[in-house]
Amino acid sequence: MPEIIPNLHPLMVHFPVALISISAIFHVAAIVTRGKACATHCAVLAHTTLWLGALAALPTAFFGWQAFNSVNHDEVSHLAMLLHRTWALSTLAVLVVLAGWDAWRSKLHAMPVWWFAGAVIGAWGMVATTAWHGGELVYRHGLGVMALPAVESDLTHEHEHASTLDGGDHADTMSPGNIAHEHSHDDHTH
Repeated sequence: MPEIIPNLHPLMVHFPVALISISAIFHVAAIVTRGKACATHCAVLAHTTLWLGALAALPTAFFGWQAFNSVNHDEVSHLAMLLHRTWALSTLAVLVVLAGWDAWRSKLHAMPVWWFAGAVIGAWGMVATTAWHGGELVYRHGLGVMALPAVESDLTHEHEHASTLDGGDHADTMSPGNIAHEHSHDDHTH
């Protein structure tokens, strides 16, 4: 596997997120457009994307488990990983039950009912929460990403920040110098 991606979880994770999001939208769209020509198409998309989303969640959870057991982390990151794993496994269970129920009870073009659309929206909320916790692992705790390389040249990174409230111009330049990084991030906000 390429060094830049230590496991397949980041590659797989976006499929169930996208598919369940689309399913929730089309469950509502099918109900709202009931009786119109497009309602059947919305229902087909609602069912199909739910089934595919639950199916895609299976390898995603497997590769997530693999990542959980292989990514280097500290104690704080470990607690965040446990929270993400708990949400992921609960979400997977809900998705499999909903998709199984839907596949067993519904024909492909059957109109969704409100209570089931509400359950899919709830499952989408669980997917979104799981995704948020996964994003926290990457962007807050730095898990599963390569470290920045050490500075090996005598070029420094300098930039100026405008003092306007709307952010103004932000110009980056590279200039020679003897210090690795020459500005403080404490005196302004990004």
